[in-house]
Amino acid sequence: MKVLINTDQIHMHGGIEKVMATKVNYWANLSDVEVFIVTTEQQNLPPRYTLDERVRLVDFGVNYDRSKSYFSFENLKKAWVHYKKQKQLFKDLQPDIIISPNFNFDHYWLPFIKQKSKLIKERHSSRFYEAKQREDASVLKKIRFKFNDWIEKKYNAIVVLNPDEASYVKTNNAVVIPNPVKISNLLADTSAKKVVAAGRISPVKNFADLIKAWGFVYQEFPDWQLDIYGEDYLRTQTKLEEQLEEAGLQNVIHFKGSTENMLEQMSQYSIYAMTSETECFPMVLLEALSIGLPIVSYDCPNGPRHIIDNGEDGILAKHKDVEALATELKTMMRNPDERQRIQKLAKDNYLRFTTSKVMKQWQTLLNLPNV
Repeated sequence: MKVLINTDQIHMHGGIEKVMATKVNYWANLSDVEVFIVTTEQQNLPPRYTLDERVRLVDFGVNYDRSKSYFSFENLKKAWVHYKKQKQLFKDLQPDIIISPNFNFDHYWLPFIKQKSKLIKERHSSRFYEAKQREDASVLKKIRFKFNDWIEKKYNAIVVLNPDEASYVKTNNAVVIPNPVKISNLLADTSAKKVVAAGRISPVKNFADLIKAWGFVYQEFPDWQLDIYGEDYLRTQTKLEEQLEEAGLQNVIHFKGSTENMLEQMSQYSIYAMTSETECFPMVLLEALSIGLPIVSYDCPNGPRHIIDNGEDGILAKHKDVEALATELKTMMRNPDERQRIQKLAKDNYLRFTTSKVMKQWQTLLNLPNV
């Protein structure tokens, strides 16, 4: 059986890339299963996350210009090249299963060139705001939404990460499968006077609110520090650094860049903070739980509430309420015993998301052999 993952790249840090590596490595160890990852813009870079040597990599070298509109003349020409190469590859390989974990031009033509393959779409970003837009959409936007629904109905399944996201799938082919996390023997240092946040430095991660909240935290806890890990995206970090300078927080909040050993780095902190605009099922929260790192997160749509048991293994603050988040952070910071209590529960509760349990759900969906 041939399983093919269809994506843009696997050289960047990110939840999609990390989860993909976990899944393909699992499948590569199944008997009679061949695994392929097909990319459009790998740019001759190595995979960011370690892959089993049996996973075969193919890159089309399309290299869309992400600084321009998808519908720019340059990208439309690249899309035609993409289409031809992809169609030929499917004809040659005859994959049994095609999985598309992100949105690209080929979202629209995959159902028509899939040969006899089972076609799976994964949604890793929340459709919360799209659902709001549908309520008051103009006639043209309603037509666009209907067209997208027509395309998605042609997929065998739309895999979403939590039940809330399933309600946004209008085509009756939603399947809920959460992200998996590896078992870890690491344990967070709940005595450290350090808070950590991580993720691609982009607008959707909303680190600006975390910086605002730290302005309140700093008044009571000037000896604590906040470190933010992640790669810059669209020069968002420059704007955030300007915000730090204006707030006078440049000596207590630090951008640490990306790291190859995020879990080990996280174990040196006593609290994890998240202020995202939206999150489907953030890997970083699963990893925080796996090492018993207490979490304070916005209750953003819709992922954190499906990972965190509020008040038990973490805290959910009202979404986009900076002062509420700051209050919860300060409460956690002044209570080391509470951090230790939460740590013990987190180390137990994350086990429901282990790789072995989650991948059994994928086995059922794809009808793959057991390990």
